[in-house]
Amino acid sequence: MGYIYALCAAVLFGTNGSVTKVLIGAGLEPAQLTLFRVGGTAVIAAVILLFVNRAAFRVTGRQLGILIVLGIVGVAMLQFTYAVAISVLPVGITLLIEYTAVLMVALVAFFFFREKVRARLWVAIGCVLVGLAVVAQIWASELVPFGVLMAICAAVCLATYFLVGEREVGKTSPMAVAFWTMAASTVFWLFFSGWWNIDLALFTTPVSLSGNLADVHLPLILPLVWNVLLGSFAPFFLSLLALKYLTATAAGVTASAEVIFAFLVAWLWLGEGLNTLQIVGAAVVLAGIILAQTARVNKVVDADLAITAESTDPLI
Repeated sequence: MGYIYALCAAVLFGTNGSVTKVLIGAGLEPAQLTLFRVGGTAVIAAVILLFVNRAAFRVTGRQLGILIVLGIVGVAMLQFTYAVAISVLPVGITLLIEYTAVLMVALVAFFFFREKVRARLWVAIGCVLVGLAVVAQIWASELVPFGVLMAICAAVCLATYFLVGEREVGKTSPMAVAFWTMAASTVFWLFFSGWWNIDLALFTTPVSLSGNLADVHLPLILPLVWNVLLGSFAPFFLSLLALKYLTATAAGVTASAEVIFAFLVAWLWLGEGLNTLQIVGAAVVLAGIILAQTARVNKVVDADLAITAESTDPLI
């Protein structure tokens, strides 16, 4: 059952990249979309905690400060840089670059925190570097440099979320970490997203789903609701449910399937395909990510939740 939950979460996360691209193409700014996404997730998490675990709202002043910084760097800037990158790069390639955060976490843990890591980490580094070079076809690359930079920034932000988040979930529940970080991110983007410039008529304006679904038009509010509910909170909660049945190692590795589903959906929906050589490169990168995911001894980070093998949550 745990694998079903984890795979469903990966499918939803992977699909959401294409939904995000449609919304940005329809006229929403990346910062505005980020505000809706984190704000909606914060509200849903708050309602669940209110009924299930009210004690999780209580955090110390020091914890709150850390969670606010985590919310700004690890959530607000992560979602923003990802949305910007995905607006100019293919969905799958953006995710491949972002997921190198798993490799960054293992390297930081080894060099700065002196954690033990398995030798497979160095193999993982080689796989990721070679695979990314093949996917990007650096010998004749047509990728937008600014988009690549934003994807790398997203990877750094995600690595920050992993490194700080995995320490905070040991002090409170992952759902509480989600609420506080999403709430901090929401407040941040209330000041900087320019939400006040949005024409309310945009939400009811029919927008094309683009690519192979270009003839399908829906009011913008519908893909936006998907982005918040089925693209953000639902897969997050499914990942939590998966941890009831799986170890963090199994859940984290299964979550890496998000990249595969992102490529598949973007190909079927948006027509963002790869040539044979790029597909091989993507497989090599994914193999490297999985190796890096399991390189840390007794401390494997779930690719979606920043949860370690030792973490527990009253909700799951």
